[in-house]
Amino acid sequence: MTKPAKKKNKIIPIILGVLIIIGAVFGYTEYSYYSKHVDTDDAQIDGDISPVIARVSGYVKDINFEENTQVKQDQVLVTLDDSDYKIKLEQAQAGQVGANANVGVSQAQIVATAANTSTAKANIEAAKVKLELAKKDYDRYENLVKDGSITKQAFDQAKAQKETAQATYDAAVDQYNAAVKQVGTTQSQLSVSNSGVSQRQADVDFAKLQLSYTQIKAPATGIVSKKNVQKGQLVQAGQSLFSIVNENSIYVTANFKETQLEKIHSGQKVKIDVDAYPDQEIEGEVYNFSPITGAKGSLLPPDNATGNFVKVVQRVPVKIKITNKDKAVLDKLRPGMSVKVSVAI
Repeated sequence: MTKPAKKKNKIIPIILGVLIIIGAVFGYTEYSYYSKHVDTDDAQIDGDISPVIARVSGYVKDINFEENTQVKQDQVLVTLDDSDYKIKLEQAQAGQVGANANVGVSQAQIVATAANTSTAKANIEAAKVKLELAKKDYDRYENLVKDGSITKQAFDQAKAQKETAQATYDAAVDQYNAAVKQVGTTQSQLSVSNSGVSQRQADVDFAKLQLSYTQIKAPATGIVSKKNVQKGQLVQAGQSLFSIVNENSIYVTANFKETQLEKIHSGQKVKIDVDAYPDQEIEGEVYNFSPITGAKGSLLPPDNATGNFVKVVQRVPVKIKITNKDKAVLDKLRPGMSVKVSVAI
């Protein structure tokens, strides 16, 4: 009976020794790992998501894509009924034609008034010659009537001719001044007509722009999310229809504890483990740090000004670029997927 007891007493120390060795090896392994790495499982896949928004109102005529499919930048995804916008463009173009016609009329009026100015100036010259001749006759008759060489009637006729020539000259001058003013007026009208042309051109450009908005295009290359629009539906300007996850914009947002940031800096290598693909090896690199903590950027940030608070370790979002170039790997990743990251320090 004593031999089995002695044998049993020897087994227990051996087991304890093995456990101690395993614990020591495990502890050393863990210490060695965490002394060279900073880990967190509070992380997820992120990406640039572009909303597709209607810029004009209208009824949906065609939908040219399927959900969860790849689309190219500037590809027409949705077409709205453009009948109203085509009519508005035609109206703007008709107004532009009328404005151009007004410019032609104003230019013709300038030519006509310029011709009238030339005629009025010639009339002044002719009236001036007649006035000078009448003045000379008057002066000559005035001297002759004093010595009785001519009759008083002849002198009166010379005086009347001088006054008539003076009145004709004054009228020609007035006509010339009026013609000059008319030229200025028609030039002002031409400026107004040119302004009208510019305005009508702006109306045409705006109508064309509005018409182009009836074709809703992809703002970026990527994968289309669930669509919130159906054929025949009335959409309003500014309404969000769906979103596109931009191609090659996938990255990781890891929320590290503030006590871990001392050992993390840009450029460090990162190992990324995706929960959905545990056997897939993904490598990354620390890119930059958020300027605020996650709690401070929330809708209702905490306010500890009252002094009645429990100190909680805050987390700071850190952006990690994925350095894998394998497109097959990147195509598997979706924004929102949970990951675990390990930063080599």
